[in-house]
Amino acid sequence: MSPSARLTLLMCAAETLGMTGFAAYPSFLPLLTGAWQLSGAEAGLIGGAFFFGYMVAVPFLSGVTDRIDARVVYMASCVLMAGGTLGFALLARGVWSGAFFQALCGAGLAGCYMPGLRVLTDRVSTDLSNRPIAFYTASFGIGTSLSLLLAGALGNLMDWRIAIALMAVGPLLAAVIVFAGTAPHAPPGAADAHWLPRFGPVLAHPRVRQLVTGYAVHCWELFGLRSWMVAFIAFAYGLSSAQAALSPTEAAALINLLGLPASILGNEMAGRVGRRRWIVAMMIASGLLCWLAGASAALPWWLMLCVLALYNTAVMADSASLTAGLVHAAPAAQRGAAMALYSLGGFGAGFIAPLVFGSVLDLSGGITSPVAWTFACGTLGIGCLLWALSALRRTARAA
Repeated sequence: MSPSARLTLLMCAAETLGMTGFAAYPSFLPLLTGAWQLSGAEAGLIGGAFFFGYMVAVPFLSGVTDRIDARVVYMASCVLMAGGTLGFALLARGVWSGAFFQALCGAGLAGCYMPGLRVLTDRVSTDLSNRPIAFYTASFGIGTSLSLLLAGALGNLMDWRIAIALMAVGPLLAAVIVFAGTAPHAPPGAADAHWLPRFGPVLAHPRVRQLVTGYAVHCWELFGLRSWMVAFIAFAYGLSSAQAALSPTEAAALINLLGLPASILGNEMAGRVGRRRWIVAMMIASGLLCWLAGASAALPWWLMLCVLALYNTAVMADSASLTAGLVHAAPAAQRGAAMALYSLGGFGAGFIAPLVFGSVLDLSGGITSPVAWTFACGTLGIGCLLWALSALRRTARAA
């Protein structure tokens, strides 16, 4: 195995393990909604707090990788993510305490996801980095699926608090893997870099600006879907007279796992047909499929899951293409700042999306209304459609 392949495998394994607590709250959302007497907006607030924590922390934790080794940031952030997960398990009692610990978890992920990508790209030649980036990006979906499966399996065996506490072990294992498997590496231009990122020079690049906004609407859709998917599947199961073969967490894990081939193959297709053309096509597809997914609750359970899987595939098909495009478009000495801005836009959108989703549920009839779920799911794809139309308009003007 080549050094680049070995490093890619190591970082994908660390990313997957580091994500074990990611879906803890969404997995137990149906239970916690009743136990804590949450409205749709309150449930969305707790889910969105994860991404708020990410949004607040990422400018520093990702941007500082222009100055210090991303490996150090990664390991410290794994410990923070484990602490947030354990705190949620042992101390959360309602909306605000739950939101606080979810925000800590999000801040931990802010120092793991993009800094982990920086660990990889700093040690792999730029000419060889396209596929490693795709595999690393896709491992986010594997980690989400693993988190859902763990939550479902442990939740069937023990109290939800103990189950979530055990899920805090994964980030600690990820820190050990990166510590043992990578050597220190000083980032290029570290002596001239700032402790806080300077976004002005990054925003001066039109292609970077376009990719940042593209990632924002992508994450609005992706994290809004992931925050509510288990609850939606549980609702749809309740409408079906047939017994489903998969639990809601198992079904969501399987659907999220499809993000791996969708992201990798989507990146390969982008290389063949053109990155911008592929991203536009996938955003139009997902922006329309979200309505079909929302309306699928009344379908037989297996057909509903097929529609959700198709929608999730469309959502993930442009994920690696966006990230690879950002890495290649950003100047090497500003890559940390570019990644910080990219994540800030993406996870900032991820913070708002679950809250908007839950609020639309409340306003449209509540969590027991099929029509409300249709409208709530429809909110996920609006940004993608607007971004795609804007990109098509710019292309038409250039022609």
